[in-house]
Amino acid sequence: MQSSPIKRALISVSDKLGLAEFASGLATAGVELYSTGGTRKFLEGTGLKVRDVGEYTQFPEMLDGRVKTLHPKIFGGILARHDRPDDLAAIAAHQIVLFELVVVNLYPFEATVARADVTFAEAVEQIDIGGPSLIRAAAKNHAFTTVATDTSQYASILEQVRVHGGTTPELRRQLALAAFERTARYDQAISQYLAAQIEPAQFPRHWHVELRRKEVLRYGENPHQQAALYAQTPPAQGANLVAAEQLAGKELSYNNLLDLDSALAIARSLLEPGAVVIKHNNPCGAATADDLSVATRAALDGDPVSAFGSVLGFNRTVDARTAEVLAEPGRFVEAIVAPDYEPLALEILTTRPKWKANVRLMKVGSLSDAPAEWQLRQIEGGMLVQQADAAEDTTSQWKVVTTTTLGAEQWADLRFAWAIVRHVKSNAILLARGRAVLGVGAGQMSRVDSTEIAIKKAGDRVAGSVLASDAFFPFPDSIHQAAAAGITAIIQPGGSKRDDEVIAACNEHKIPMIFTGHRHFKH
Repeated sequence: MQSSPIKRALISVSDKLGLAEFASGLATAGVELYSTGGTRKFLEGTGLKVRDVGEYTQFPEMLDGRVKTLHPKIFGGILARHDRPDDLAAIAAHQIVLFELVVVNLYPFEATVARADVTFAEAVEQIDIGGPSLIRAAAKNHAFTTVATDTSQYASILEQVRVHGGTTPELRRQLALAAFERTARYDQAISQYLAAQIEPAQFPRHWHVELRRKEVLRYGENPHQQAALYAQTPPAQGANLVAAEQLAGKELSYNNLLDLDSALAIARSLLEPGAVVIKHNNPCGAATADDLSVATRAALDGDPVSAFGSVLGFNRTVDARTAEVLAEPGRFVEAIVAPDYEPLALEILTTRPKWKANVRLMKVGSLSDAPAEWQLRQIEGGMLVQQADAAEDTTSQWKVVTTTTLGAEQWADLRFAWAIVRHVKSNAILLARGRAVLGVGAGQMSRVDSTEIAIKKAGDRVAGSVLASDAFFPFPDSIHQAAAAGITAIIQPGGSKRDDEVIAACNEHKIPMIFTGHRHFKH
């Protein structure tokens, strides 16, 4: 599949970045340049000699540039097989020249439709016809033709032209693959836009997802499972782990990424300076305070045993005082995600603790942007799509349903507990006091079991705490458990057939209870 040297290049691009240097390098190597419209004028403006495509085909550009390169003298020169005498005879008979290099990037359709003020007519005019046709033809004939579709490819092509006079078969295959990937993305963007205009729907008939491999991970959930991290295209907006900058530590594992993602989601939901401690994708500690270091200590003390080897999330820049808490003897942290780190905090975390060489420090930037609106989750044979459970619960709609009313501290603790429990695997029970998590019961088959585990985790601290439940209590049994443990207030969605019995149990024990009206299952 070795081609003859590159003698001619057809260049027609929208993005001119790096083009002058690339085209100049080709011309210096003896490559004859052919081009169209704006690209030809741009290259001639740099002093290069360029032959006009319309002059070569004897057919002018027309329809405001809609027709430029759609001509047999162009596509014959791209698609001809150099090892076929009959192809070469046809080329000669019709006075067609061979194009061994095609350089094309497409009209900026994606950028155009991303504008809030774009009109439908503007979008339609940015649907490239000749560009994808040229790309597909060159990519199909990659045995003999080199195709460039991205400015990042210019350097490798030019280097091989300088060294070999042409490109290697391996590079042409890679470029052909990139070319077909580009046209596939382009067509996908157009179809998605048109679908949204023609039949607006929350859930379209086809949900296109493009993912680009970012890195291959050491392994998956277990060492015998292979895994990789993919980034969505276009990139997700706002703070996220895929786009995060790793400041220190060894490479991330599959489980690290899952836990860091959960830590980031919880940290983002906290209004005051806050810290969250994640173990096996559930919060085992969380707290807010006026000072981040105080919140950090309270979060780590929520379940000190589980906090060993955990993943931490912060909603503020990690400062030196917070780093000092994390570096205390006896602590071990796997990974940390935060908007940023003060220089002294970075120094402390990467020099003082015994685990300094391994801790992964992830910087995600500002948390002010809204998180992703949609969640996609694979099941065997397909994908589930749902809106993210990101809507803030309006406290004005909360209702105290018991005869016993709430104190100010109870109210603050219940708001905090409700913000955290939505991130716990259902069935979820969470105990809190002083805006700090004391005990969590997660992922149990019954709410009674979750309540029992949360109380056990809280231990001697349970008396005086408040309880949050992610869904309603089907029976009053958990209320009696809570009362016996000394829990002083409860928050839950309500909605059970036995709500009256649950409320009566709270009244019996003089425990105030709030109904929020919103359930927060997390499966």
